[in-house]
Amino acid sequence: VQLQASGGGLVQAGGYLRLSCAATGRAISTSTVAWFRQAPGKEREFVAAISWSNLSTLYADSVKGRFTISRDNAKNTVPLRMNNLKPEDTAVYYCGRDRARRIGLVTGPSAYDDWGQGTQVTVSS
Repeated sequence: VQLQASGGGLVQAGGYLRLSCAATGRAISTSTVAWFRQAPGKEREFVAAISWSNLSTLYADSVKGRFTISRDNAKNTVPLRMNNLKPEDTAVYYCGRDRARRIGLVTGPSAYDDWGQGTQVTVSS
């Protein structure tokens, strides 16, 4: 499977963006998919994940209440709706797919096997 993140851009603080993680090669409707972000000079950071069973989601504390991860199975995508954006949300955003069907969601990037190219999100103050 190949993943491609899109939807990034430049937005003012308080604005919103909707990112999309599109998959080709196979359906990801029954895979755990997560969003991560990486700012310059920093490590890749967990943002949100949705489980392979679709029964649970997990968010980083820094985005909880502002970001929403979901699925669009018809389009084979995993969107990330980002509201009330802050300058500290500025980063390159990546989506990753976990090939394993784990019990519970994991936040470490090493657990995710397939990655797409990122999309830049820049939030101006």
